[in-house]
Amino acid sequence: MIMTTGTAVHSEDFTPLADGTAVRRWTLERDGTRVRVLTYGAVVQSVEVPGRDGTRAGVALGLPDTAGYETYAGPYFGALVGRYANRIGGASFVLDGRTHQVTPNEGRNHVHGGTRGFDKRVWDAEEVPDGVRLSLVAEDGEEGFPGRLEVSVAYTLDAGGALRIGYRATTDAPTVLNLTNHTYWNLAGADSGSALGHELRLAGSRITPADAESIPTGEFAPVDGTRFDFREPKPVGPGYDTNYVLDETGDAPAAELYDAASGRVLTVTTTEPGLQLYTADHFEGRPFVSCAGIALETQHFPDSPNRPEFPSTVLRPGEEFVSTTVYGFSVR
Repeated sequence: MIMTTGTAVHSEDFTPLADGTAVRRWTLERDGTRVRVLTYGAVVQSVEVPGRDGTRAGVALGLPDTAGYETYAGPYFGALVGRYANRIGGASFVLDGRTHQVTPNEGRNHVHGGTRGFDKRVWDAEEVPDGVRLSLVAEDGEEGFPGRLEVSVAYTLDAGGALRIGYRATTDAPTVLNLTNHTYWNLAGADSGSALGHELRLAGSRITPADAESIPTGEFAPVDGTRFDFREPKPVGPGYDTNYVLDETGDAPAAELYDAASGRVLTVTTTEPGLQLYTADHFEGRPFVSCAGIALETQHFPDSPNRPEFPSTVLRPGEEFVSTTVYGFSVR
């Protein structure tokens, strides 16, 4: 175990993929927080933090081996999702006058990078101060996306044990890009059953309503007087798979999740304009019960390549995509 500016960093062999491809697991530990990250899918396998009584518990849903991640790929447990997180309607978009057809893997639509998105790739890894940086190259035409993309993500622990996720990417041709981390949080403990009832505050006064296929209609709907209003803390119920337009970005908290029994608090800050609240209502028959975790996916908006009224997800040669999200932990 190596100390790098306050964070203990260690790597080890993990179970290989079914085809024999090697996978490594990196462990980061600082100020009571322990995080484990896999080179497969850049997966956050586990996050352990103390509760009010000092007992440390895992608060991120994860699986014990790579066979689980290959078998249960659909929930994207803890994975880095790309090249385009969330959905692209009709699995196509027009960029600079050219139509690009990407992989339809949810009916007629594209979701979370296609059949072999970033969550199903083995990433290169190197130690960096306070953590690990994972990187890969997505070639021009993969899943139908234009441009050779060089992408990296750094998982590091800040003083106090906050998990910082920093994304960077460049391209050699115009493309679209939307990255997120798909961790499901249960602050009572990953094996404690449903996470419903956690108290949530979310700094979003508008949502982007979606149709029956979860494709945005293009509207910006106020949350006033609806069940989508979490501007004041309230318990989370079932039935959310909703993109929020954030009122606060940067250092201001975008969201705060609280479990009263354990006292654990998760605070999310991000440079991204949106956050997808997903209550995972469809885990039946999988390793976890329905609603076992709550995903707070920081992102650009779904279907942005087809919605000029949304913040742009276009990345061009000579530009660098830079995005940061921090998951902080405390008790009260």
